[in-house]
Amino acid sequence: MKKTLINWLGLLGVVGLLSYTAGVVLSPLAYPGYDWKAQAVSDLFAMNAPSLLLWNQLTSLCGTCVMVSVMSVCVFIQGKLNRTLRAGIYLFAVMQWVSTVGYAMFPLAEGGMEGTTFQDIMHIVVTALVVLLSVTSMIVIMIGSFREKRYLSLGIWATLTLALMLAGAIGVNLVPPNYFGIPERFSVFAGMGFAAVLGIYLFRGFSFDE
Repeated sequence: MKKTLINWLGLLGVVGLLSYTAGVVLSPLAYPGYDWKAQAVSDLFAMNAPSLLLWNQLTSLCGTCVMVSVMSVCVFIQGKLNRTLRAGIYLFAVMQWVSTVGYAMFPLAEGGMEGTTFQDIMHIVVTALVVLLSVTSMIVIMIGSFREKRYLSLGIWATLTLALMLAGAIGVNLVPPNYFGIPERFSVFAGMGFAAVLGIYLFRGFSFDE
């Protein structure tokens, strides 16, 4: 299949994932005393975080690249796939909008997510919406993918993503506080990873299972 510009835009999903990973891995270098095992990723870009500038620099490509990639997927699948699968991908796109815009508007006022300021409360609200939309979109994608074998592999990716999301959501309530950051990263990287997967599917013209 001859690739068009919209297919190549799918690779921006991978670029976004790499940019986000760089932020998560390298930003602690500018945050003395940051403990990745105990602290959330959002602590790195809290308004008072010493790593905020480095985080913004390292993740500067993340939001834009992921949004362009995911919205390109939404355009490409018009009239393709099945209705349920398209609905799941659209929900995932909505989640990306909520995440990108919501966290930019409402970063934590201080690291730790204490919920004592308006910023913190809205940050928690955004997180709740992101989790709800993420889980719902994965379930709908799984239903649409397993309904026909043509896109079985996409359903498998959605299942793996959902498992990581649930492991993160449940894990943060089960592990000791000193290890909160480990399961929390399961959730945040699951969504970014699936955006990259969709981007690769777009690059291939959604032809993996044909």
